[in-house]
Amino acid sequence: MRTTRRSFVRTSLASIAVPLILPSSVWMNPPSDRITMGFIGMGKQSQWLLAKFLPLTQVLAVCEVDTTRRNNSQKVVEKFYSDNKDKGVANCKAYYDYRELTERKDIDTVCIATPDHWHAVPILQSLRNGKDIFCEKPLTHNIQEAIDVMRDVDKYSRVFQTGSMQRSMKEFRIACELVRNGCIGKIDHVECSIGGPPVPCDLPEEKIEPGLDWNMWLGPAPMRPYNSVLSPRGVHDHYPNWRAYKEYGTGGVGDWGAHHIDIAQWGLGMDDSGPVEVRFINDEAALIYSNGITVLRKEKGFGVHFFGSEGEVMVNRGTFKVIVKGQTIAAYVGAESKGTTCEAEVEKAEKLLLKEAKIRLYVSNSHYEDFLSCVRSRKKPVASEQIGGRTVISCHLINQLYFNNSAMKWDPANFCFTGGTGNPAWLTSISRDWTKTK
Repeated sequence: MRTTRRSFVRTSLASIAVPLILPSSVWMNPPSDRITMGFIGMGKQSQWLLAKFLPLTQVLAVCEVDTTRRNNSQKVVEKFYSDNKDKGVANCKAYYDYRELTERKDIDTVCIATPDHWHAVPILQSLRNGKDIFCEKPLTHNIQEAIDVMRDVDKYSRVFQTGSMQRSMKEFRIACELVRNGCIGKIDHVECSIGGPPVPCDLPEEKIEPGLDWNMWLGPAPMRPYNSVLSPRGVHDHYPNWRAYKEYGTGGVGDWGAHHIDIAQWGLGMDDSGPVEVRFINDEAALIYSNGITVLRKEKGFGVHFFGSEGEVMVNRGTFKVIVKGQTIAAYVGAESKGTTCEAEVEKAEKLLLKEAKIRLYVSNSHYEDFLSCVRSRKKPVASEQIGGRTVISCHLINQLYFNNSAMKWDPANFCFTGGTGNPAWLTSISRDWTKTK
């Protein structure tokens, strides 16, 4: 059965309107006022997140459709608390269905690290159940899902952190402060070094081993035979290539665009807005903003490269370079930059150019601690749903440009195509209602 993804979301939520009845043993309280957490999706990225959050929270549950990954993650949590009794209680439950986890009253926060096509449904259900959420980037699989998430975080007054962790890295914050304070003059354009769009899935059928609920893995995506490229069995130490296929991921555009376009919009002061047009310029996908600035997708480059009337700012993870009026103020571009470090060069640029800065941006030294701090304070974190939502919408617009080879005008205030361009159907993805096959 095929339906729109938005319809799938509504059906999924309606299917769990009746609370689950679980045994009282489930509701064991943590030993202190530690924030409690549940994890949905236990692949490679989630293992990284689990290691970050385990010492900071009480992890009460993990959820995964692969039996081996599910059981392994449960054992990791149990062993950590058994070995570190001052950090929490070894009382982690394992689920294959996210709905059971999100219904638990004793779980405060949910961490979601599933494939892109499985972000929105557990996000919206978790919000309905009063959970604060940390969700991996890119935030959603299509534009309408991003709109729904931004709306419902506000509706349910929840705290939401998008996993675009470059906002918690000093080199990116200082780069954006240099741009925002006019240190390189008026910005003309920005180049973001990111991959290309996803393609339709054409993988051949493979025999599936017992222990994976393939129907549940597909979820809202169209039904297709199993292939291990999409979901390798068991515990693995690589990122599966589901993101290359449009039914499940957002390609390189969504993968690195959720990082680099995010930083471009931070530097341009466009966190509460977005592009007004997307089109090709010299065969490069380009986002055009209301102030005339262009953000270009480049296959290769520095990461995020701001070009101003009086200089340039270049930044990537662990690399940084600032040029003002032809003079290199600070530079660390890797091992060839001998006798210095990225941290030292960032500090140099900050001291020389930002002593009297009028604009200072949100300081987060840890993406994970920032989230938990905001859970307690009820403030918006450094990469809130509004930031993650508007960033991923920009990524989706670029993908739609590639899919349809058609320029579009966009209204970032009302989230709609304008000027007779675009197609409302491009806001969503074609999917199936998997709840009726269970």
